[in-house]
Amino acid sequence: MTAGDEPVTDHSRGAEPDESASGPERVQKVLARIGIGSRRASEILIAGGRVTVNGRVVTLGDRVGPDDELAVDGVVYSTRPDAVTYLLNKPAGVVTTASDPQGRPTVVELVPSEPRVFPVGRLDLDTEGLLLLTNDGTLAHRLTHPSFGIEKEYLAQVEGNPSRQALRRLREGVELEDGLTSPAKVSLLEPGLVRLIIHEGRNRQVRRMCEAVGHPVRRLVRTRIGPLTDPRLKPGASRPLSGDELLAVQRAVRVAR
Repeated sequence: MTAGDEPVTDHSRGAEPDESASGPERVQKVLARIGIGSRRASEILIAGGRVTVNGRVVTLGDRVGPDDELAVDGVVYSTRPDAVTYLLNKPAGVVTTASDPQGRPTVVELVPSEPRVFPVGRLDLDTEGLLLLTNDGTLAHRLTHPSFGIEKEYLAQVEGNPSRQALRRLREGVELEDGLTSPAKVSLLEPGLVRLIIHEGRNRQVRRMCEAVGHPVRRLVRTRIGPLTDPRLKPGASRPLSGDELLAVQRAVRVAR
């Protein structure tokens, strides 16, 4: 309790329940803790009917627990005090799993062991670049589910030099064995180097798209996930997301309307 917060006691019901790291907290306290705004600014949001818990508009004094869905203007935020999300620059030759029966290095070995986190989506063994790992299941679901349309940007070094026709096929959609891909944003940066932006998450999708238009991938690097990019993060290095980055990601995966 900070200075100026007086305990409120209702003699007919007993003292106000304690707030703990694992129990329900006042909504304005949680909003301030996760960086939405000050306590006062959070109270204004609540009074304006812009905050919901599990789909219900809250009022001042309502509480939210770590398993509840807290949203501001339809954007869902994690309420877990121990929630953590890391940005990793995955090197080639590292497996995107928690463990590997073949004994190959895994992405979870490149981030702190506590609290335990899991990778969000996959990068195949030979693909490099940005990957998120988190213990926030709600955020992971929204980042990987196609309905939320989170963009992923890749740089692909391919065999040969794609023609305008090949680039147009990538932009309009390529027929693969599991169906037609959604349109992609594609540009040729220099001979043999293609930037692709997709929002699907099919297995080895970029590699299969490029191969389908006659230009197999030699090297593939993911350079952006939604609003997240970090060209200074070295291969094999990781870091927690900043508060501003986490808010930007959560806003990027708001419920589609």
